[in-house]
Amino acid sequence: MGFKSTTALGTQSIPKLLIQQAVPASIGILVMSLNILIDTIFVGQWIGSNAIAAINVVLPVSFFIAALGMSIGVGGASIISRALGEQDHAKAEKTFANQITLTFILTVFVVIFGLLFVDNIIPIFGGKGSLFSLAKTYYVIVMYGVPILAFCMMANNTIRAEGKPKNAMYAMLLPSVSNLVLDYVFIRVFDWGMMGAAWATTLSYGVCASYIVYFFISKKSVLRPKLDAFILESSLVKEISSLGSVTLARQAMVSITVLLVNNILFSFGGESTIAVYAILSRMLMFATFPIFGITQGFLPIAGFNYGAKNWGRVRQVINISIGYASGLATLVLLLIMFFADQIPTLFSKDLAVNSQTPAALKYVFAALPIVGIQLIGSAYFQAIGKALPALLLTLSRQGLIFIPLLFILSHYYGVQGVWLAFPISDVISTIMTAYFLNRAVRKELFA
Repeated sequence: MGFKSTTALGTQSIPKLLIQQAVPASIGILVMSLNILIDTIFVGQWIGSNAIAAINVVLPVSFFIAALGMSIGVGGASIISRALGEQDHAKAEKTFANQITLTFILTVFVVIFGLLFVDNIIPIFGGKGSLFSLAKTYYVIVMYGVPILAFCMMANNTIRAEGKPKNAMYAMLLPSVSNLVLDYVFIRVFDWGMMGAAWATTLSYGVCASYIVYFFISKKSVLRPKLDAFILESSLVKEISSLGSVTLARQAMVSITVLLVNNILFSFGGESTIAVYAILSRMLMFATFPIFGITQGFLPIAGFNYGAKNWGRVRQVINISIGYASGLATLVLLLIMFFADQIPTLFSKDLAVNSQTPAALKYVFAALPIVGIQLIGSAYFQAIGKALPALLLTLSRQGLIFIPLLFILSHYYGVQGVWLAFPISDVISTIMTAYFLNRAVRKELFA
């Protein structure tokens, strides 16, 4: 049964297959995004707008460490998809085992470092003034669970690489639901405040990990590595790291971006402006769920068929994925524009926050319909094992273009310049990605 679902990646019609892969991924990302949104609403309404800003300070740090697991998962998933396409089952199992070992070694080491220097790290990311104590409370507790989150992110990509999108979806749904329940109990019932929000998040990681362990020790998975497979193999580690560096660099650049934006906004408007950015960040996660879902569905299909040398199917999945992503993103943009005035009131009662947010939403999301081209384009190079172009295209959007624009535009236009940097960098990076993707397809997929 497991092998049947894997070989379907090379036989079923692309539209049907993409829907089968992308819909569960989209639902999982949607629920996770809704979880983050509702979590932010709970924190804002029950603790205060400063608590929202404090969480926004902490997330780039904890998510960067967790992204070590995601990057190992994405890098390994690319190898696994191609290995299964080439019928090399032993390599797929060895890769998965090496992913687990690598994830725990790296994340535990970095978490220890992060806890030792907590008082230095939080202010660097914008946790200043009244935000510091709230951010520290949240940071310390969440960091305990970050290695588990990293394992979950790694394994989720591996499950998807097997062609099991529904199971990957379940792994995202369970912690999202449990986090909301625990939020209500710890914040509203027990009145634990920021500590309650942190423990709800941390314990939800354990729920996710429990399901993933069940998936792999049951007969649901086609990957059954032996104990000796967990010993790191240098060639595999190098390939996983090379491909995973794209995802890690993306998250590192996101963390750097949040650091810079938080500090620039704090200098202009203090805590309330950082709270606006926190709301925008949550809305970005929510608004882009269809695009990321399609990208997640695209990766195993493209990787499997590239490994099997089915060039026509690879071309087809690129075109269809971009079309679906652009269409759905346009619909999401229209909804955001229509409800821009109502959105901030869900999160905060602070008039200073609510008055600034609608205009910021319209600026930041203006280029959303074309972002799918950039994400699918960089994901293509990642899926076929070409790390360098994937890395450069990813960094172009997250940092190489955005960061210079951030400094230039904020210097001349203040807070409005910060918001303008988002759509302008999206447009420029999408043009670059479209050029390189078109050139690669013409050169590699018409042989």
